[in-house]
Amino acid sequence: MDFGLSEEQKMLQDSARDFLAKECPKSKVRELEEDGNGYDPELWHKMADMLGWIGLVLPEQYGGTDGNLVDLAVLVEEMGRNILPSPFFSTAALCALPIVEYGTAEQKKRFLPRIATGEEIWALALSESLPIHEASEIRFLATLEGEKYLLEGTKLFVSYANVADYFLVVARTSEFEGGITVFIVDAKSLGIKVDVIPTLAHDKQCEVSFDKVEVAKSDILGEAGQGWDIVHFIIPRATILKCAEMLGASQAVLEMTNSYVKERVQFDRPIGSFQAVQHRMVDMFIDIEGLRYLTHKALWEISVGLPSSLHISMAKVKANDVYQQTCITGLRNHGAIGFTADHDIGLYYRRVKAAEFFLRGTEFYREKVATELGL
Repeated sequence: MDFGLSEEQKMLQDSARDFLAKECPKSKVRELEEDGNGYDPELWHKMADMLGWIGLVLPEQYGGTDGNLVDLAVLVEEMGRNILPSPFFSTAALCALPIVEYGTAEQKKRFLPRIATGEEIWALALSESLPIHEASEIRFLATLEGEKYLLEGTKLFVSYANVADYFLVVARTSEFEGGITVFIVDAKSLGIKVDVIPTLAHDKQCEVSFDKVEVAKSDILGEAGQGWDIVHFIIPRATILKCAEMLGASQAVLEMTNSYVKERVQFDRPIGSFQAVQHRMVDMFIDIEGLRYLTHKALWEISVGLPSSLHISMAKVKANDVYQQTCITGLRNHGAIGFTADHDIGLYYRRVKAAEFFLRGTEFYREKVATELGL
């Protein structure tokens, strides 16, 4: 099997790298970290209108370009490489994909064109007090009263909820087994309160409270009581796309460190000529290439409909370890300057834990690998 990129994907990769380097330098990343919205609306609309990125995997009939999951991963990897502060992941990966898969014809016609043009930002409201591993852990309630549901409860770590136009909300509609329903909720509805959670990564994770928020039956995504199937659809794809993002970030740290050790002179020699430094760089390179293989293997499997749970889980465990170790080794090779707030490597290191605990942490995926191995 060939995990190499097609010519079209290489063109997408090159154009994305050039565009992001020009339009979102690290100075802008720092600026957007402190900005209340956490993203640049002008850049967002360029990504949608000029480049068509938001609609990359949406059907042509809804304004998209009919791309596939690998195309999306190529783009997300470049965003990770550049640390793009943006609601792209929450909109395109977490919400648009399940609408394409489970939405009614009316829902697709209503929402997908506006997602493709960047008119609407979406956010997934899934996690509660702890990361959700099983349907039984969903406590957020949706109670049917007449022709409407009333949503009540709190969701945590809702990415870019502060600027979202719509939420996909995972709620409990029945105490019976399953009993989970996914709702499309207007973020401006009465009874919704959004608070940004301060994080080291400055990644606009939010707490969203719902106080008897009214939602029509027609705004159920998929079927009532079948929402856990949608969660099962979202999580593997979101997880492997997050691995691609972490791969891009790790590659950027490697290249940044490689350039530095060739230029930094100590004892009249570049520090890259010292064996200890060389061995660290080699270990970084091997780890990243291993992550690249696992990520592309899992992407290929999920794209062609093969069982992919094992390699997705392996990729996430590997990504969590590689991203952290690459940043730590990069900081060590940079020496004291790497620990200053002004150096770019710190921007990556501050995002390590946020990426590690995205949706579910390392231990969950280690257990999944063990289960897949029959242990």
